[in-house]
Amino acid sequence: MSVFTTLSLEEVRQWLAPFHIGELQALRGIAAGITNTNYFVETSEARFVLTVFEKNDFDDLPYFVHLMTHLSRHGVLCPRPVTDSNGVALHRIHGKPALMVSCLKGSDVSDPNLVQIEAVALTLARMHFAGLDFHEQSHNQRGQGWRVMTAQQVMPKLAAAQQTLLQEELEFQHGLDLSSLPHGVIHGDLFRDNVLFDGDQLGGFIDFYYACHDVLAYDVAIAVNEWCVDASGAFVDEKLAVFMNAYQSVRAFTPAEKTHWPALLRRAALRFWLSRLYDFYYPVAGELTHAKDPAHFENILLNRKALI
Repeated sequence: MSVFTTLSLEEVRQWLAPFHIGELQALRGIAAGITNTNYFVETSEARFVLTVFEKNDFDDLPYFVHLMTHLSRHGVLCPRPVTDSNGVALHRIHGKPALMVSCLKGSDVSDPNLVQIEAVALTLARMHFAGLDFHEQSHNQRGQGWRVMTAQQVMPKLAAAQQTLLQEELEFQHGLDLSSLPHGVIHGDLFRDNVLFDGDQLGGFIDFYYACHDVLAYDVAIAVNEWCVDASGAFVDEKLAVFMNAYQSVRAFTPAEKTHWPALLRRAALRFWLSRLYDFYYPVAGELTHAKDPAHFENILLNRKALI
């Protein structure tokens, strides 16, 4: 993602020594996203992605390493953590946790077609199934406690109508009981810039650092709010139908999921409205950063509220 930690070629060359993956040939920062520092690392043997974690503690990260290893072993297209000669994947650089993973083929798409949308939905459903026998658990970093705390921070920055919308939605979400819905591993951030395509061929899902144990249909709601909307935040019916039909051809929704679906769409919209508001009003200093427009998810939330 964005480059907050600047690394030199020589620093990375020394860091790579225990991995035995060939000679370092190139290092390039990836200027996308807003959370961690990512670099493309090219060696004489292969291409990798090196992530330096700007916010996570070292002890938070084994879950994500083990999850990606588990999913890749179960045929889910995702990065595979690279281990050193002692079988250790997590290390430190500049005093921060760092992880290197395999580099998947392809790039993100700005305007996905129906074939690509179907591939995303099928892979998400397969990922949800593969995660059912992953027995480590991590709580949702962006759950109710985070929503309340972040809302308190951004509330003074908002216009009166936005404050009312935010407060009403927080109260609505707090009153929901989702305990009867199927839970499991969710990606939690399945945006277009976290999915790679080589043409219409899915390269894989990346950036699992918001993955956690939560409501599976909530993960679907996050995805359709991204993959199946127009610029105004309204659903494109054809895209939504393709996504939902493909997903449910692998894992059909339960009656409880269908009942709570409109509320989950609102929860997904609220989560990203809040995170974008926070990043907009409290940016982190970095060499290459960009905060995404909060208004897009405000519009999505208003649109989803109109469905109920």
